[in-house]
This record gives sequence, structure tokens and C-alpha cells, in this order.
Amino acid sequence: MRVLRRVLALLLVAAVVGAVVGYRHYRPLLVTGTGYAAHNACAVTLVAGRDDPEDDLPPNPLVPYLTGYVNLAGHSATSAVGWLFAKQKAWYSPGYGCTVATDRPEQAIAPTAVDTEGNPLADAPTPKAGKRLTAALARAFGDDLDADAREELGTRGVVVVKDGELLAERYADGFDVDTPQLGWSMAKSATNLLVGRYVRDRKLDVSAATVRPEWTDERADITVDQLMRMTSGLRWDETYDLGTPITEMLYAEPDMAGFAASQPLAHQPGTYQQYSSGSTNIVCSWLDAQADVPERDFPRRKLFAPLGLSSAVWEVDASGTPVCSSYLWATPRDWATLGQFALQDGVWNGKRLLPHGWMTRSTTVTKVAQTDADGYAAGWWSNTRADGSRVVRGLPADAYWASGHDGQRLYVVPSQHLVVVRLGFSPEVEAGDLRADGLVHDVIAATRGR
Repeated sequence: MRVLRRVLALLLVAAVVGAVVGYRHYRPLLVTGTGYAAHNACAVTLVAGRDDPEDDLPPNPLVPYLTGYVNLAGHSATSAVGWLFAKQKAWYSPGYGCTVATDRPEQAIAPTAVDTEGNPLADAPTPKAGKRLTAALARAFGDDLDADAREELGTRGVVVVKDGELLAERYADGFDVDTPQLGWSMAKSATNLLVGRYVRDRKLDVSAATVRPEWTDERADITVDQLMRMTSGLRWDETYDLGTPITEMLYAEPDMAGFAASQPLAHQPGTYQQYSSGSTNIVCSWLDAQADVPERDFPRRKLFAPLGLSSAVWEVDASGTPVCSSYLWATPRDWATLGQFALQDGVWNGKRLLPHGWMTRSTTVTKVAQTDADGYAAGWWSNTRADGSRVVRGLPADAYWASGHDGQRLYVVPSQHLVVVRLGFSPEVEAGDLRADGLVHDVIAATRGR
């Protein structure tokens, strides 16, 4: 009996040790899940004003084990695995959105007030679209599909603007003209516009290599332009997996830009294009350094207020810097307004806010030895590669777009004076099956000669 007790005790110790070792090994993955869930619950509820954050969780084996709640009175959301493990908390601040952090971040100043003044799309009446345009939107929403396939397609909002005029819009059940939606990496394109604002106002040079003061080694040669084009050469892995830089940055690092900037060089700057959300966050830390005071409110002052983007919220990390890679919320109309601003090369209500030719430069792809981001220019995806070939044959050569996780798209087609926004939740839909490129093709056909 004594031997049996000893054996059982040893087995119990081994089991506990194994559980601890296993938890430590998988904790980065669990933290990614709980951080994602906490941020999602906080933002969907308190930024977007919806009561169904579970509808924005992608299919994942971990999801059934996630537990949590939204504290409306405390402006926060909590998530854990089984109420106990890898607990994460997201805190809401008006104007700054939700931030995953151990303690509530204190914002330095109140957010700049933004109204709809100067934004002709904000209060425009919903138009009655023609038959062909209505059919184009119907296909984008999957009206021809069965209920399951339509739900998987996940289109939630479409807006069409031509010649600066709202031509058509449609929203899924539970969404309307006033519902902000997360653009994910479409924020990178908005970051390009922010950079252009500072280049215009401060006469800054994006080709100058003065990005981070701690870069005193070979990283000192990295420029803002290379960061926007994802050719900085910094080591990175955008794979959402156990312990990768992107998941560690978004869910475990209070200073996301500082973490990304700490990565060593893997390639000579300007030679290798590797898609990196970290690069865009470094750009925003550089923009913050250009502000008169380090108050992190510059997106509202420099972009939202001049364009009348009253719905826009750019969420910040625990250091207070906007997460320019990923966390910009806005209504589909306000996303379309950003597209119209780009279409007009930064001229808004008769005033030039971006340098002349900024969008041409920003949507021109530069040649590199190797790329994993076909058609990526300076924060925007271009339909014309560096060698002149087209990325998407069914779209005009001058088309360019912002693209985000889960099927977010903002298209600009200068030759058609056209802006098309498609937002949704499509985590299991391949890009070729999203019907977004087809939507633009159909809209061009429906509005040609108008």
C-alpha cells in the first residue's frame, strides 16, 4: 500500500509538472486567443455599439473554451480560458477605443471633437440605385446563394461613390449606415494618408533615414518610405501562430512600435518586400514624434476632423500610440470618404491637404528582388506591378485598393472616378471567392457612361 501511495504521488506530481510545462508552452497561443476575444468583445460592444461580439470570433478550436464578459459600467471586457487561464482584459476610452492591457491606460488628453462638417457623404440621403447597380450589390451580398453560403460570404456593408456622389449602399441585418466596422489592415492605407498630411505640413522627407533614435546600427538606413512599402528588411513573421511576432505584438506588447523596432535586420533595406504590420506601427510612432506634443491624438486632428469622419476611431496600444496596422473603425460611408480623399489626390473642399502627386507615388510599385506581397506599394495595393503587368485582369490598370483581414476592401478607380467599399466578416472565404473584385467590375459596367 505504501508503494502504491508513492507511485500515485509521483504520478500526480508528474501530471502537475506536465500541465505546468504544457501551459507555459501553449500560453502564447492562449494569450493570443484571449487577447483577441477581449479586444473584440470590448470594441464590438463599446466602439461599434453592437451586442453580438461572438459573431466576430473566427472559427478556432480554442473558441469553445473561451469565457468572459463585458463590463458596461466599467468600460472593459475580460476573456480567459475556462475563466482562469491566460486571462486578458481590454479597456475602453472614448475616442481611443479598446486597448488590451493589465491596467486601464490613462490617455494624456481628451480626444479632439470630430463632426461631419465638410463630409458630403455623411448626411447624404440613401439613393435609389438603378437595376444593374442593385444587381451588382445583390451579388456582392450573395443573394443568389443558399443561406449557409451567404452567411459564410459575410458581406455586411457596400457603398458605391462615383464623381463624389453616393450612388448606392446596402447593409446586412444588424448593420446600418451608422454602424462602425473594423477595417483591419485597411488602416495601413489610412496611415499613408496621415504620412502625406505631415509631409505636406512639415515638409518632411520620407526617404530620409531618421526613423528611430535607437537605430544606431545598420537599421539606421531604414526610411519611412521603406517601412510603408514593407521593404525595411526587419525580421518579421505575419503568420498568426504560436509565438510569432505579429501575435506577440498585438496581444502581449504594451508598446507595439517599440517591439517591432527591436527586431534585427534580416535583409538589406529596400531589397526584400515582406508584409509586416510591425512596419506600419513603427511609422505611426514616427508620426507621433512629429507632433507638437506627444499626445497621440494626431489621427483625429490631422485626418478625421478635416474630412468630417465623425465615426472614426483609431484604437491605441498601452503606450498610447495608435495601432496603425490594424485597429481603425469607421462606418462604410466614412471609409468611402477616405477613398474619395485619395481619389482627389488629397484635395478636400478646395484645399490641398496632401502633397501634389502623393497618391500616384503611393500607388506605384517599386521593383524588389523578392516579395510576398504582390502589388503592394506604399500602404496601398496597386493593380499594376512594377513590370507593368496587372494583378487583377478584370479591373482597370489604374485601380488601387486598401485590403484588410476577414474580407475588408476599399477600391479606388481614378479612370472611372469611382470608390467602392466592401466590408464584412469572411474569415473562411478565399480572396478569389470574396466577390469584391467582381463587385467593382460589375459597378463599372453598371455606371459606365454615367
